[in-house]
Amino acid sequence: MAFKQITSSFSVAPQLTRDDLAAAAQAGYRSIISSRPDGEEPGQTTADEMAELAREHGLAFAHIPIAPGKATDADADRMKEVLSALPQPTLGFCRSGMRAATLWALAEADRADPATIIAQAKAAGYDLAELKSALKRRSKGSGK
Repeated sequence: MAFKQITSSFSVAPQLTRDDLAAAAQAGYRSIISSRPDGEEPGQTTADEMAELAREHGLAFAHIPIAPGKATDADADRMKEVLSALPQPTLGFCRSGMRAATLWALAEADRADPATIIAQAKAAGYDLAELKSALKRRSKGSGK
């Protein structure tokens, strides 16, 4: 599977498999973040199973589950904490990669202007234009 690089330290992907985790480790990723709630679709690998598979490949793992289109400020704050704590580079995933990209963008709102964040995501194939007002709000809330 092709991982879509947003920045030098963060990329996104759709649902990962055991083989994808091996490929991520071989590609130099050091951490995995899942944004999928358990049980979202039949047969989906659980977060606990993904965490174990990640460990088998020497990867750190975090789980920040969100429903599509339902990322909250608390989710974004958690993503910011996780991105600061985990070894880089990091690969985020969900069903399509969109939630992972969204969480990254909201977590980055106090570090870059909304236009830059949106452009970085768009270059990776994710249209986050609808997040512009949330990115501005989060940026202002940070004192930027």
